[in-house]
Amino acid sequence: MNILNQIIEHKRKEVAEQKSLYPTKLLEQSIYFGSPTVSLKKYIQRSDKSGIIAEIKRKSPSRGMINNSVSVERTSIGYMQAGASALSVLTDREFFGGSNDDLTIARKFNFCPILRKDFTVDEYQIIEAKSIGADAILLIAAVLSPFEIRQFAIQAKQMGLEVLLEVHSLEELKCSITDEIDLIGVNNRDLQSFNVSLDVSRDLATHIPNSFVKVSESGIESPEAIVELKKFGYEGFLMGQNFMQHNRPEEAAKEFVRQLKRLEDVRS
Repeated sequence: MNILNQIIEHKRKEVAEQKSLYPTKLLEQSIYFGSPTVSLKKYIQRSDKSGIIAEIKRKSPSRGMINNSVSVERTSIGYMQAGASALSVLTDREFFGGSNDDLTIARKFNFCPILRKDFTVDEYQIIEAKSIGADAILLIAAVLSPFEIRQFAIQAKQMGLEVLLEVHSLEELKCSITDEIDLIGVNNRDLQSFNVSLDVSRDLATHIPNSFVKVSESGIESPEAIVELKKFGYEGFLMGQNFMQHNRPEEAAKEFVRQLKRLEDVRS
């Protein structure tokens, strides 16, 4: 069994347990459940922002522990002050060291779009995402059927949540694309082998309709990479490991955005 299958198998068990502990009626009593959401799509397209979706991620199956001592409060605030367009918060505990509390803390201290980064396999998780303060959810084509993607997206939109669909291949893109999606993220990391290449984003760019905001995910190591990807129509750039491997991720983000702005000024 590969790691992706292990994650999904564990996630289904975890969700079943969560359902028994926190019924949907309880989730709907959250102060965030009835609150308006902030548009991830619009913030990414804002000219005064960098397009970067800055991620809080403690560990990953491919790298192991990355940053176990991160302060969600300090880092999330720092990311936004650095010029990030939005936040992404890993809420998977078993494989990524995150929690729902991480997202709620980020929500408490920031008025900006927050993407709940997790492996959505059940409609319950969409209700849960809204209850903890998320503005958008992630749907991964590699683990969902086209029917599930559309149904989950419809439910999310009914609750005011935006949807980022993640694909890694042309086949996944063609099978999974639906009008209910807001953003399409191209994961440069193969979830089976963990191999990373920005060529994945370059190759798929022309196949993504212009009605969707294009987001490139993983493997973005330099401001030059973002400048290059923008030529292919990408407006959003999901970055986590590049920042999280530093003791002060928010400072790394600040310097990265500073270099990006300088590079874009020179080339404009």
